Amino acid sequence: MMGAAFAREDGLFADSDWRHATGGTHVLAEQAGEILSHASVVERRLEIDGVPVRTGYVEAVATAPRHQLRGYGTLVMREIDDIIRSGYDLGGLSTGSHGFYERLGWERWLGPTFVRTATGTERTPDDDAGLMVLRTAASPPFDLDAAITCDWRDGDVW
Repeated sequence: MMGAAFAREDGLFADSDWRHATGGTHVLAEQAGEILSHASVVERRLEIDGVPVRTGYVEAVATAPRHQLRGYGTLVMREIDDIIRSGYDLGGLSTGSHGFYERLGWERWLGPTFVRTATGTERTPDDDAGLMVLRTAASPPFDLDAAITCDWRDGDVW
């Protein structure tokens, strides 16, 4: 399902994308044993202006192509948002579908993005436009224009 859903968007759902989604909490919409939609949330540590923030990071959000535009993606994301709000200081994700998430309360990150590597912190300007965050009751005060940093990982760092 992931491959088919992402083929309609940007053409690729890599093995590393699935590895990023494992180890967390998965939410499915299913009907008669068929998975219609999926999303997962994994714990990551992001830093906003050098301050570590325990983040529920959203991965592998997809709806089977023949079931898209029927509300299944919204259904799984509402559950994911509840998981983030009840268990994390912040929600984070990277997307090219800003409108979908904005209507659920997510905000576009406006500041520069970075990744922490074994040799130091590196700028990730190609990721600036795609990052979004979801504030929770536990979120520290922050400015959306601030610098934000993630830990390095295989595949897409964000």
